[in-house]
Amino acid sequence: MGSWWRSEEMEYVSLIMSEDAAHACVRELGQLGCLQFTDLNPELTPFQRRYVIYIKRCDEIERKIRYVHGEIKKMNVTVQPAGSVDQFVENTSGAEAATGTYLLETLENKLENYEQQLLELNKYSAKLTEEYNSKVEFHHVLVKARTFFMAEVSHLESAEISGHSDAQGGNIKGPDGGIAMMGKPLLPDERGQYQTERELTFANIAGVLPASDRARFERMLFRATRGNCYVRFADIEDPLVDAAGNELQKVVFIVFYKSTAIEGKIKRICDAFSAHRFDIVNLDRPQDLEQQQTANHRELQDAKVVLDKNTETRLRLCVELASSVEEWLWVVRREKSTYHTLNLFKSDVSNLLRGQGWILRDSVEKAKSALLRAHSSLNLPSTSMLERVADSYPTPPTHFRTNKYTDAFQEFVNTYGIPRYREINPALFTAATFPFLFGVMYGDIGHGSCLLIAGIYLILTEKQCESRGMGEMMKGIYSARYMLAGMGACSVYCGLIYNDYFSLCFNLFGSRWRWDEEVEGTPATNIGEYGDSSVVYPFGVDPAWHVASNELLFFNSMKMKMSVILGIIQMTFGICLKGLNAQFFKQRLDFYGEFIPMIIFDVAFFGYMVILIFVKWSINWNNRMALGSCNYSEGGVFAGCNLGESSSCYDYNGNVCTINTQLSDMCPLKFGGTGGGCQPPNLITTLINIALSPGNVIEPMYEGQDKVQTFLLLIAFFMVPWLLLVKPLYLKFTHKPKESTGAHGAENPLLAGGEQDLHESHAQDPHDAHGHGGEFNFGEIFIHQCIETIEFVLGMVSNTASYLRLWALSLAHTELASVFWEKAMLVMIESGNPVGIYVGYAVFAAVTIGVLLCMDVLECFLHALRLHW
Repeated sequence: MGSWWRSEEMEYVSLIMSEDAAHACVRELGQLGCLQFTDLNPELTPFQRRYVIYIKRCDEIERKIRYVHGEIKKMNVTVQPAGSVDQFVENTSGAEAATGTYLLETLENKLENYEQQLLELNKYSAKLTEEYNSKVEFHHVLVKARTFFMAEVSHLESAEISGHSDAQGGNIKGPDGGIAMMGKPLLPDERGQYQTERELTFANIAGVLPASDRARFERMLFRATRGNCYVRFADIEDPLVDAAGNELQKVVFIVFYKSTAIEGKIKRICDAFSAHRFDIVNLDRPQDLEQQQTANHRELQDAKVVLDKNTETRLRLCVELASSVEEWLWVVRREKSTYHTLNLFKSDVSNLLRGQGWILRDSVEKAKSALLRAHSSLNLPSTSMLERVADSYPTPPTHFRTNKYTDAFQEFVNTYGIPRYREINPALFTAATFPFLFGVMYGDIGHGSCLLIAGIYLILTEKQCESRGMGEMMKGIYSARYMLAGMGACSVYCGLIYNDYFSLCFNLFGSRWRWDEEVEGTPATNIGEYGDSSVVYPFGVDPAWHVASNELLFFNSMKMKMSVILGIIQMTFGICLKGLNAQFFKQRLDFYGEFIPMIIFDVAFFGYMVILIFVKWSINWNNRMALGSCNYSEGGVFAGCNLGESSSCYDYNGNVCTINTQLSDMCPLKFGGTGGGCQPPNLITTLINIALSPGNVIEPMYEGQDKVQTFLLLIAFFMVPWLLLVKPLYLKFTHKPKESTGAHGAENPLLAGGEQDLHESHAQDPHDAHGHGGEFNFGEIFIHQCIETIEFVLGMVSNTASYLRLWALSLAHTELASVFWEKAMLVMIESGNPVGIYVGYAVFAAVTIGVLLCMDVLECFLHALRLHW
């Protein structure tokens, strides 16, 4: 845990190596993961870098891999996993690392070959699919058109048999043996007879169009031809599949018309709707249609065989590629990262590259060993140099070593802000305080046990987190598995403190209260005297409080004060961490100008608030109230006199008192105020009066409380100008203008000393460099300190109030659980109806899971996170 207390120590090093071994060296160093290079070519654009050509090649190879991967997914082939990334990095052999350019060329040629094969196969597949679908459509057109025509023929033949064929038209054999359509004349001749000698022959256009365009197509035909056409539709039962694998629902149509002008309109409409037209001139010759259908069916079978062969070839190729595509992608990304890193190096001397960067102090020897391995893999003498840079330190990066447990908490802290280099890591304390504050709000033995079991299940099944099919949300939940288990454990602990189990209580150690009569409203009496350890419930809240009429009042008071205590302790601890950081970095100005006034202000005002809470808890108020009561007898016996029966009694001092005697006159403590110290105060009123009414204590708890509070208020008041003025004024009076030397960077303390120690450089107050590395600006420093002072003072007040959410969320959780139990389960249990009990339990389980185990967990989680941010 020591490495988690502060970030890892860093060394700023310079790496000089030959260009021939540069790729292998960077690859070996990358496997260690302990070095971060800085950019030595900031003036160059990405396209002016030395290795931009190799990066473009990697981008092109990556594009081809994405294309291949898309084809594999299109064929529903599962990509074979290449293992974990860590295994891939660790298993890189030295021979492979030594041949970066050759590796790219080999992979590039291989992917080029595969891509061309897939492109050609896809091109042929699209063409074959289009031809196959065209023949399928033609097949359906022939079948549907023949069905249309034969249905009309049957209708006309039945009309002829009924004796109306001579007058109303019918079917006769045409001169070529086919069936001809006879139309009925619109008007009779002069003799009132209908002529049947004239044969009426209609032209037709048949085709296929999408089913979704059917209504619009029909409406357009009617409007364009003004109703002078006859159209029929029939659905194609089996959907067609295009080259992209999409299913298409289509319909067959056939349009009959009698005019050349109408024919042109119909064709243009078909083209507008992208309908496939087919020429069926032998519609009135069934024998020719059958022959045409047979020939098309034969061609259809041949096209199907060729298309299946193409699909089989693509599938076989995709199965072959699926076993290597992920590894290829990782290889390309590794090479791309390597060349991006090499672009950060500077070529000062021919055939030599120089780079600078930060490395973990305890990994320097490992890095040197990695450089030796890189040269030996190339059979080259070791000419690389890895040495510490003595000056010109940039800002060091912050690095923490985390594990499965600490990673989630570190991410929480990093989301708000990454700590400075070598600063105390707040995540160390967050790992303990975050689950505990969640437990304070969610405290329930039953609900916490459910959350604990869920966390333990995630821990036991953590290997599923490595599966490729898991969604992003589930991976996030698995990454917080130890956090969830800790939250559940703290919820169970706080539930034991509250003695709350699904809104029920346990009498584990026997209640320390008893009732003389089991009647509602009967007061309870303690089994022993005040202060006796035997009357203290061993652990948690006595179960008697859960059945008392003042239960809500008791728990509200306890949880509200507990929230304030926890909040002030956490805020005070945060201020102490600021002081520890100032001491570590030797920032004496920050320590005396910021930490000291902050901690004094906090303790004088908010720390005193906590002390008052404990003082009130520690006082025997029954005894104090007895001291200030007027029910003593003349002999000094408590409760020996009653003002209801006598006009006067005696106080503790033996003085005569009546019902009109003031409590402050009867109390022997004489602490002042209205009660003289014999009456319990309202802490909220007391705390408010500290600031709004200094020196006025309505109900004091100890002698001289008004003077103590006035003194502490003055101390807290004087800490504000200390915090505001000391640091800016010190910087102003100690600032010495420097003569211009022509080097603007001379004012930077990081550049002043060539042999300056790393920690001494970063230990200096950041304001010593005036925050800008330029001229001293007192106005900016003063404004910055004003903002910090206001933020601290207002933040202490608002954050203290914000911690009351611990009380509010805990109260809401308890009351919801109580309502669900009483309204869903208890009512049904008292009814004695088995069916009702079953239904009530179902309702109780549903609302408990949905509201308390889902929504309330998320709510308490977010509020606990807010208290840490």
